[in-house]
Amino acid sequence: MGVIGDIYKLEERGAAAGIFFGAVLIGPALAPMIGGVMTHYYSWRVMQYGLLVFGILSFTLTYFLQPETSQPGARGVDKMLQANGKVSWVWLNPFGSLALLRSPNVLLLALAGGLVLLTDYFILVPIAFTLGAKYKISNEALIGALCIPLGVGNFIGAPLAGALSDRMVVKWRKKRGNQWVPEDRLRATIIGAVVFVPLSILLCGVFTTYVDGTLGLILNCFCLFMNGLGVDFVLSPSAAYNVDILHDHSAEVTAANMAFRNGFMSICVAFILPMINYLGILVTYIIVALVAWWGFVLIWLIIRYGGRMRAWIDVGYSTLKES
Repeated sequence: MGVIGDIYKLEERGAAAGIFFGAVLIGPALAPMIGGVMTHYYSWRVMQYGLLVFGILSFTLTYFLQPETSQPGARGVDKMLQANGKVSWVWLNPFGSLALLRSPNVLLLALAGGLVLLTDYFILVPIAFTLGAKYKISNEALIGALCIPLGVGNFIGAPLAGALSDRMVVKWRKKRGNQWVPEDRLRATIIGAVVFVPLSILLCGVFTTYVDGTLGLILNCFCLFMNGLGVDFVLSPSAAYNVDILHDHSAEVTAANMAFRNGFMSICVAFILPMINYLGILVTYIIVALVAWWGFVLIWLIIRYGGRMRAWIDVGYSTLKES
């Protein structure tokens, strides 16, 4: 997102972010099935070796091919060498970017994203014990294949949501007499946060509990697709919004947002199976749907009062500009 913030204009940033996330999410769409095939027919260790190889490949490509986007046409290290002939170490605080979370805009949006993404985890983590057990699927490869509809929803939803957020920026700027309000981008999240995300997990609980056979499996796959679509309708515009309001700190605010969200999710994952075992699938999914709706409430607060909240605590908003 830091790179996208450097090279795309305001009206293009959402679409670019959406295409980026759509491409990234090809991995989660295919990984469960590939991992299932490897586990079922070979060994789970094969995937660990594969991840090692892809990690080395990713590092190599980034090191040799990724240019420094804040100074187009030059790499940061090359510029440093030209200036003084040597490279000097720079010591960084790895947790420094978390200070941006003291902004209510950044914190509330990170929490909203976590509450929405929670539905993803409550569907996927226990899928072998919910859909697998309900529809008598024990083959690891087939269980992994159940994740494909959600991944397809991610892949389609990310670029659609990003492009819609750009249109919201243009539309509302015209309505305001050519005045740009960053929070207008978040209006693109409403359909995902209000409809797709909570209803998808709610219906998933209903279908898993009451609908047997092939029909139940098909309906659940549709819910998975709808959930993938809805989650990206929230996360993609939100990522672009963070870059909009903190353009000079785009990489840092992205890191802070993801760190908070991932930390939040890592805690919540521990409660998924105990809740399902104790409360049952339907009651658990009703609770998670209500929690996801609270994510929309947080986003609405930012849309409605975001300008005032940015004035409360300035974490770099003084440099806010349309760029």
